Order: sequence, then C-alpha cells, then structure tokens
Amino acid sequence: MYKSKGIKRIISVSSALVCMMSAMSFSPVAIESDAAALTAFEITEDMKIGWNYGNSLDATTGTSHAGLETETAWGNPKATQEMVDALKAKGFNTIRIPTTWFQHLDENNKIDAEWMARVHEVVDYAIKDDMYVILNVHHENWVNRADLGTAYDEMKEKLLAIWDQIADEFKDYDQHLVFECMNEPRAAGTDHEWWGPTKDEVDTINKLNADFVNLIRSKDSKYSEERLLMIPGYCASSDLSMMQTVEVPDDPYVAVSVHAYSPYSFAMQVADSNGNLIDHSTYTEAYSSELHTILDNIRKTFVAKDIPVVIGEFSASNYNNTEARCEWATQFITETKQYGIPCVLWDNDARGNTDKSECHDYLNRDTLEWYEDSGEVIDTMMKVLADDSVAWGSLKQGIQYNHEDISKGKSILSTKTSLDASVEGGNCTPGLNATWADLEGGDVAVQFTGDVPIVAVCDGNWKGWTEIQAYDVDEKNGIAYYSAKTISAAWSGDTSEIEHLFARTNGVTTITNIAIIGGSEVIEQPTEEDKTVKYDLDLSKADRNGTLVLTFTSKAGGTANGCVGFMNGADWEMIQWEGKYGSDGVLTVEVPMSDIPESVKSAQAQVWWSDNEVSDFSYEVKSSAVTTETTATTKNEETTTATTTAEPASEQTDIVYGDANGDGEVNIADAVLILQSIANPDSYKIDDANKKSADVAGNGDGITTLDALAIQMLEAKVISSLPVAGELPNA
Repeated sequence: MYKSKGIKRIISVSSALVCMMSAMSFSPVAIESDAAALTAFEITEDMKIGWNYGNSLDATTGTSHAGLETETAWGNPKATQEMVDALKAKGFNTIRIPTTWFQHLDENNKIDAEWMARVHEVVDYAIKDDMYVILNVHHENWVNRADLGTAYDEMKEKLLAIWDQIADEFKDYDQHLVFECMNEPRAAGTDHEWWGPTKDEVDTINKLNADFVNLIRSKDSKYSEERLLMIPGYCASSDLSMMQTVEVPDDPYVAVSVHAYSPYSFAMQVADSNGNLIDHSTYTEAYSSELHTILDNIRKTFVAKDIPVVIGEFSASNYNNTEARCEWATQFITETKQYGIPCVLWDNDARGNTDKSECHDYLNRDTLEWYEDSGEVIDTMMKVLADDSVAWGSLKQGIQYNHEDISKGKSILSTKTSLDASVEGGNCTPGLNATWADLEGGDVAVQFTGDVPIVAVCDGNWKGWTEIQAYDVDEKNGIAYYSAKTISAAWSGDTSEIEHLFARTNGVTTITNIAIIGGSEVIEQPTEEDKTVKYDLDLSKADRNGTLVLTFTSKAGGTANGCVGFMNGADWEMIQWEGKYGSDGVLTVEVPMSDIPESVKSAQAQVWWSDNEVSDFSYEVKSSAVTTETTATTKNEETTTATTTAEPASEQTDIVYGDANGDGEVNIADAVLILQSIANPDSYKIDDANKKSADVAGNGDGITTLDALAIQMLEAKVISSLPVAGELPNA
C-alpha cells in the first residue's frame, strides 16, 4: 500500500518482458509500490532505529471507561504530524505506539469507535513519512495480574477480541505496520512480578502469543501471512533465564520483543539494595561488560537461531551524565547493529521528574525541539548507524570460543545440587571457596541442566555480593562459562578480597560440577570475500524527472540481481533490482529518478549476483537535456567517464501511441511505467502529454491497466497497432 523507502524492489525491464512472453495469457500484473514482500530480517534491518510515543496513547485514568482525554492524562500533548516529521528528520525510521485499550472497551469488548479512529490517525502520521509502526496492547489491567498463571481462558477471549478489531481496521496496511501481541505481561502484585515466573505464568504467555499469531494469520488481508508480529516473554525481560522460556511459533514472520534498560544499575537504578546512591557519572568497564553479556545473550538465544528480535524499549535515564550516556549509546547501538537487532528508544518526555529513574526525556513535545543533552545521545546513536565500518548483522553468530575441558579444571563443587527459585532459600548453592588467586586469568565453568545459572562472589565476611552472567553457554554439553575478567570489572573493591563463590538460579537448575579452568581462546572466523561488483554513478547533473537506465552485459540467458544504493542523510537506502540477460547478452534496469531524493548527487550500482561475469556496464539518465554516460571495465577495476550534452528535443507534434515515458519508442518499459503510475502516482509521474500517448485502449478514459495490456499485446504481436478501438481481443 505504501512505498518502502529503505529497501525497494524493482523488476528490470528485460525480466518483465521475458515473463510476459512466456505467459499463457496477458492479464496485467498489478505492480505494488513495494513489489515483493520483505523477509522478517529485511524488515528488522529496514526498521533501523525507532522511538516510543510513550506515556500518551498508553496512559490511563482512574475511571473504568474513558475517552480521548487519556492521551494527555499523563501530562504530554497530543501527537501531531509535525511531531512525527521531527522524528523522521532526526533519523528515526520506526515509531512504536504503545496503546492501552481496556478503558475504551464496552461490556462486549468492542473498541470505542472514536478511540480507534484516533489510534488510526496517529498510525497514519508515521505511514505518511514512510516509517514503520509498531502497534501493541500495552498497560492492560487484565494482562498484568496476580492470577496470571490461572487466567488464560479469560485473557484469551479479551486479547483476541481486541486484535480481531485492530487487524480488521488495518487490513490494507502493508509490512510497514507491525503488530506486537502484549507489552510486558507479568504477575503484577506478586513478590516475583519482575523476576522468577512460575511455569503456569510462562505457559499462559506462550499460549496467548500463539493464539495471537494464529488469529492474525487467519485474517482476510493481503498482508496477513507476511506481517511481522512481535511476541514478548515474561515481562519482555532480557534476563537469559526468562528469554529461554519463550516459545516462538514456527512462523518466518515472528520476532521476539525484548526490553533492555541495560545495564539496569546504570540505565535506571537510583540506589543499591543498601540504599546507597549509585554513581552514574562514569560509564565503567563493569557497566560495559554487563551490557555486552546481556546483548550477547539476546543474540545467542534468538538471532543466532534465525529468530528476529526487536528491542522494543531501551533507554538510559538522564542523571545529568551526558558523556557517560553517549558512551553507553555507542556500545549499545554498535553491538545491536552488529547483531542485526533494531532498537526502539523509550521517550516519556519526563523532564524534571523527581523519580530520576524515569527521566527518559529526549524530545520536547511542546516545542518539537530535542533537549540539548539528550539530543547528543541520539546523535551518537545515529553516528553509529551511519558508520559503514559497523556492518548490520555482521556478528549474528557472535564470537566462537575454545574452552579448556571442565574435567581438567579445579573442581570446587562436584556433588549434584538442585536449585529452585520458588523455594525459600533454595535458589543458591552453599558458599564455595574460591579466592582471587584461584580465579585470576581463568574462567569458571558450571555444568548444569535447566535454567542457566548466575555466578556470584563475595569477600571473606560474606559481603560485597557481586553477580555476573555467563559469557558463553555450550548448550550441547550443558556448560556455562564465566570470565574472571568480568568478575574483576564488576567487583567494586580490591579483588584480593574475593574468597567465596556461589551459583544461583532464577528458575529451576541442577548443577553437577563447578570448576575453575584456564581462560578461553577466541576462534578466528574466516572473513567472507565481498564479491559485490560496484559502479559509481554521478547524478549531480541528472534530470530529477528523468529515468536512470543501467545496462549490464554478460552471457545471454543468465540472471542477475543487485541494487542502486545511496546515502540519504545518515541512512543507506537501496532500490533492489533483478532480471535476466536477453539473447543479446544485455540486461537493462530502469529506475525513475523520482525514487532517488534530490539531495543525492552520487549513488552506486551494485551487482550482488550474476550467473556469469559482467563484461561491460554503462548508465545514462534519460532526460530532455543532459545525458551522462559511464562505461566501466570488468570487476570494477577502473572507471572511465565520458559526459555528453544533447540539445533539448524539439516538441513532438505527432503522438506516438503507447509511448508513456516519452522516449519516442513503444516497448514493455511503457507498460511497466503505466502500472507503476497507477499503483503509486506520486513516485511514478506521467506528464499530460505522455498520458495522451499512453491512453491507447478504451475511449479516452485516461490511463488504466488496459493500456498496459494493449502495449504488452503489441510487443507480443497479438495486435499490430495502437490505439485499439473498442474492446481488446482475447489473449
């Protein structure tokens, strides 16, 4: 329905002709603005980075039923198109719209029409700016409840009733609209609201997620099968043990939703367990090590297994520590970019909030200006995203390690020990003797079954409790590894004071061995040769109303694909193409210059795959005045450029019927342009004179799909001339 800005697919003219000639009939193909569906990982890459419209449509009041006033109930102004424009201008390509529904339902779970219309309006603000939208079910009192583990049947009815209506409302919206099942489902009001769920509670969430996916896939929508759906685990936690409880449906368009205000002690926490204020002024090595472990656990749990992830909320509260937050942002976005995970920044515009943990203030929604300090943090994120040396998804499989055999280490626990977080005092092993002299330079290896344990150390007086998570887990053999280097970074005092070590669980774990082993070695991964063939394109003098024509020469009959790529501000954008070389060995790709922003003065034609070597390449921008042509040698070794300037063509007085693009010829390119213009007239413009030429079927009723069909018939010699009077002959 709407054009994709980040990744587009253009079918080449040669390919379209081959398809047409081999068809049994001549029914015109409907060309959509996004001509082919993106994969889930292509969507998450295109999402790049997002922003949460927090504390607005998700806000609630003290009444059981409320109206449109809830949007401003928590102190923020209503969303406007100008607000979303400001996000787009800053570099965000996704907006998450947290939405609460329970106060806008009647007794039959029917959503109030005015509320649905307002949500629809805000969604359209972002769609108009070619952004991705995540729409969800947020602060629901019927989701976050103490009896979560036994309330499945009641919750299912309401959840599906809400999503059934949302899906119908937005059935014509393409892959730019993402549905997120729930926000942070949890056993609210219990002593384990944010930690250590019961099996029944986990089962409820997993079953609701599956019901949600099944419902959306069953809907009568063109996009129901290929819409990206996000599902959370218990409280959408980034804790490893809770992420491992998520059951992901066997569906290529399901992503896991994770929230990561991480590391928590830096990002939000005001004081430690003893009431001591935490110092947020410096982004320490301990913070950095903890963040890496958390993000890498997300990668290992999902991304490395080909399950997409969206970090739906992340932020570091403003403790007047801009420099430290910028360091945090650099690491956060660098690592998630390398893992191929888009992140959506939480912004509640809570400037001056007395609760310092909730000062996630980035955009002043009253003035639509970015706060100077928090704006620097966002600029840091955008700088990383624009850095080509940090490749998206380059570390999807992470770092591989060689570990010393656990049987060769110094065993400090060799008796089978069962741990259960639901049993008082049963979540932890006894204190084990492990001094820093034992640990330094090595690893702690824990052999286990069940939930991955956490390791903690303390001093000889049983004080200074410090926890670390595993940096690597051998799932096949059930061994988790913990680095002494990480222990040193996390320990706040002199490491020589460390004397005891524990293992604990957030769920149920059985430990069979804990040993101190030598440090691991990183396995060097072979770097994959980049075989992309690249050609530079000079568009500085190009007619922006013209057409960029790429001509590739290779062995006849082969196939090829690639893109036209360019930097649009801080974003790398590309227009994908694919096609087949003709009998003359030539493949031609046409890209309307209107698809390339006017600010772009140079671009790159890339060949990702060609069955045979590209022997020659040239390009030109067809226009009324200036034609620039470049011919490149094979393998992009050297490029020679010749620029020629042609006088404007004299105005044609005779109509060339079928010539929709004004090049004086009638061919399949004209049929393709007509279909593109019908699907997306803003991007594929046909001027009035060419519209007259293109109107070749019917009785002067303007360009329609029948005109494209008539041109195809002419090319296939089914008819001999244009225009066609009356009805087209049967094909």
